[in-house]
Amino acid sequence: MNAPEKYDTVKVARRVTWVGFWTNAALAVMKIAAGIVGRSGAMVADGVHSLSDFITDIIVIVFVGVSRRKANANYQYGHGKYETFATMLIAMFLAFVAVAFFYDGAERVWHTLHGHQLPRPGMIALAMAIISIGLKEWLFHYTRRWGERIHSASVVANAWHHRSDSLSSAATLVGIAGAMFLGQRWRVLDPIAAMVVSVFIFVVAWRIGLPSIKELLEVSLPRDLTRKIWAVIGSTPGVEGFHHFMSRRNGNASILDFHIKVNPAITVVQGHEIATAVEHNLRERFGNDMIINIHVEPYKGEPVDEMKHCVEKV
Repeated sequence: MNAPEKYDTVKVARRVTWVGFWTNAALAVMKIAAGIVGRSGAMVADGVHSLSDFITDIIVIVFVGVSRRKANANYQYGHGKYETFATMLIAMFLAFVAVAFFYDGAERVWHTLHGHQLPRPGMIALAMAIISIGLKEWLFHYTRRWGERIHSASVVANAWHHRSDSLSSAATLVGIAGAMFLGQRWRVLDPIAAMVVSVFIFVVAWRIGLPSIKELLEVSLPRDLTRKIWAVIGSTPGVEGFHHFMSRRNGNASILDFHIKVNPAITVVQGHEIATAVEHNLRERFGNDMIINIHVEPYKGEPVDEMKHCVEKV
């Protein structure tokens, strides 16, 4: 039996991401051009959808590098919010574009229902929709295959994003084909398809924008993750209890602030060692991208729950 193949996970993930990056860039340009030349609002909207993927990749490539800069006197918690702020701005832009395309499509549908004749989409728009579906389906299978080989959940998730783009292009294809071949009265299918694609764009904006807004507003970490963190804190030897737990995100980093309670008879050095052990256990469990601030205080018999979290406000 042959030994399993080994891959450089980071190198493969980057290569796959770059393939998707340039494919989305090419598709965005070709779709928008084909939509303009082929008089298809649906194809222009689909091109903007591909452009949203391209822009998202740019955020990852450019701003992740900035966000990973070390903390300094002006940015004592690091530069993580740069990526967050950029993502929020892009999300707002995409949401605006989605609403604009939806409004334009609805307006053209309204005019059509009141006797206005829409132009027949050109063959170039139809051909581009078919090419887009083919490329996106290939990209989906390519990305998923490598994601499964290197056991990367993020790469596999990106593959399914490509599949959603393929479905968007399929809706565009239906709208364009109907507008071209079913007669004048059915040309309304093109703006309807543009409206459908605008919904896809808005969903993308919502998915990338909402977490960014929550982070900028310093919303706490999700409850299920918080309880896992509590379990690690409470299970660290020497911790008799903990309270005043607060959390937030800063780019890729999690910021944790809390108090631990220790035996009042131990030395300051021993208390410090317990706090250090808590930090080590948290980073070992959840990764090194954590900023942890721990205050040590004496345990005076306060009631705690099964995780050693203080159940009363003290």
